Amino acid sequence: MLAINALCLSFGGQQVLDDVSLSVQPGERLALLGHNGAGKSTLFKTVLGFLRPSSGTVAVAGRAPGSNAAREAVNYLPEVVSFQRNLSGREVLSYFSGLRGTPKAEVSDLLARVGLLDAADRAVGTYSKGMRQRLGLAQALIGAPRLLLLDEPTSGLDPVSRHEFYEVIADAAVRGSAVLLSSHGLEEVQDKTDRIAILARGRLTAEGTLAELAQEAGLPTTIRISAKPGAADDLHGEFGGRRVNGCRLDLDCAQGAKVDLLARLGRHHDKLRDVEIAPPGLTDIYRHFSRMSPAEDQI
Repeated sequence: MLAINALCLSFGGQQVLDDVSLSVQPGERLALLGHNGAGKSTLFKTVLGFLRPSSGTVAVAGRAPGSNAAREAVNYLPEVVSFQRNLSGREVLSYFSGLRGTPKAEVSDLLARVGLLDAADRAVGTYSKGMRQRLGLAQALIGAPRLLLLDEPTSGLDPVSRHEFYEVIADAAVRGSAVLLSSHGLEEVQDKTDRIAILARGRLTAEGTLAELAQEAGLPTTIRISAKPGAADDLHGEFGGRRVNGCRLDLDCAQGAKVDLLARLGRHHDKLRDVEIAPPGLTDIYRHFSRMSPAEDQI
């Protein structure tokens, strides 16, 4: 549905995108991550046809970005949405539905899908930020787009609204839409997308599932040991690791070494209250592939 091959784009001699290649298939959700200035917005604008590549190719449903066929295939939700405050949610969607040439009967279904049916006839000016963002998502879903571009779609939303938002995105993918989204919410992206792509200084440094990226990065798994009262010192002397809150030890375990370490721990079961296995999370993986220090870890 979206195919990007060896994409390069420069402004005034500065390389903004450098040899970027990725694809998104129907029914797939791909998260695009990168620090500020990494090239995420430039990539979105290129896919939408607002910017022309210096070299390389971009195809939306097999067509050039900005062509009539590509425009019919793709819908876009920006980070900040804005609607006429005096119009109701239903009137907003009816207007955009008319522009897309889709049946107005679809409006009520879209309002229900994003949880706005009860507020459909209220003025948009009375909506919260989360409600306006959901209305923007409903607009982006008009006409069942083959490709859905979402630029920081959950920015500023509370946790409940974010969860509901991603449920709608998952439903769109089930219905066949290819979804490309950028996000600052690493934890939410970790659980709610199928693949992850990481941009750093205009280059694609990693792409794959969370498990694939963790394997490629070779980051250690953390074994968290909760000691019984009075046993933490003995365990620390035997296994080392980092002391946390007095009674907990965190042990870094290389890939392929977990079984041996757990077997050793089993021989000290009388001193253990609990053992937790914590594989590397997306924050660790992102930091590794973006080659940033923890202090710089701001996307």
